[in-house]
Amino acid sequence: MSTEPTLPTSNAARRRHLRRRRITLLVAVLLVVLCVPPAISYAVYMSRPSSVPWKIRSVEWVRDNHGAWLVNFAERTYYSLTAPKKGGPGLTALPGIAGDPASPRPRASASAKPPYTPADVKPAITPALANEGVWKPVGRAVHGGHPVLVTVFRNERDYPRIVTYAAWIDHSLTQLALYPGRTEPPQGSPRGPMMVPDGQRSRLLAVFNSAFKYKDGHGGFSVNGHVYTPLKAGAGTLVGYNDGRLDIVKWPGGAPAANVVYARQNLPMIVDNGTPNPGLNNNGAQWGWTLGNGVRVWRSGVGVDGRGNLIYVAAPAQTVMSLAAALIRAGAVRALEFDINVYWPTFNYYRRPGAQSPVKFLPNPQNPGLTRYLTPDDRDFFAVYTRTKYGDFTTPFR
Repeated sequence: MSTEPTLPTSNAARRRHLRRRRITLLVAVLLVVLCVPPAISYAVYMSRPSSVPWKIRSVEWVRDNHGAWLVNFAERTYYSLTAPKKGGPGLTALPGIAGDPASPRPRASASAKPPYTPADVKPAITPALANEGVWKPVGRAVHGGHPVLVTVFRNERDYPRIVTYAAWIDHSLTQLALYPGRTEPPQGSPRGPMMVPDGQRSRLLAVFNSAFKYKDGHGGFSVNGHVYTPLKAGAGTLVGYNDGRLDIVKWPGGAPAANVVYARQNLPMIVDNGTPNPGLNNNGAQWGWTLGNGVRVWRSGVGVDGRGNLIYVAAPAQTVMSLAAALIRAGAVRALEFDINVYWPTFNYYRRPGAQSPVKFLPNPQNPGLTRYLTPDDRDFFAVYTRTKYGDFTTPFR
């Protein structure tokens, strides 16, 4: 007896068979039609020049194309499963600071006023480990002093193995400049080089990341009098002025005044008058909804001390409240949260002119490394320069 399948013989059976085939074909066509626009969008997005690895860009594409809920769920699940446990054995030594100069800080002449040095940071755990909280000069010397100092310290008693990284930048010896990236801010021109300009690298001291994407932080952005995104009243704002000063303020509203060189906003201030914002919490959307601030991830922030010097802080496994505490411990009297997640926090400094002998200060494993902001980047960023001889504090685009 033959075991081969037999085709439907009745007209009704043949009609049912054809109907099923048509439905199957229609579903397949609909799936193809539905998939074509996202596929084209993804291909166009990924074909654009970028310094961001394809995996990170793929996640960003999903987030920007109605998939933020999926990315947030995946990230929250991952970070919740890998969150550090409280307590446990403490450290017996701190990680070394990469690129520490072997020579001591230059001494001022007997007749010169000694350069200001910030007080050492008092760690949350005592006794302090060797060199914990002690500011060390790194990078190039300028006019007999070191404009960039760095240190590491432990900020939370409950997490004795987490180390915070901090940099202090002398505003009297430096000039800070804000640069747009390829995609952030999301509109406006001129975009500039989207990296440290070749013509300015002879005086480059350091680079560091900026703040949230506009769609997440809803913060304004202005450089050299051009407003790329409107400045929001009440938002915390890092401001640079045309006399070389910088500050972190609660924006009063309106367009920037004529003496404002740059303004970058990101949510409300997390530190004011040397204390945490009284509304600060780890659960509310007010402080950044991308992951929810109860999740411990890499976070960065910037502050100013009582003399107007800049303080940059970053650390793994932080909440917004622990970040605020770290900035205060490092000497900040006013501060903002900047970008978060393991890929974005970046602080690199250079030991020689021309962006030579770069050093990656932060040990976050997925950070792109020493070339970040020396090639065109998707995100906006800050560059730290030696001061110009003629006191021009506009952001140099050439």
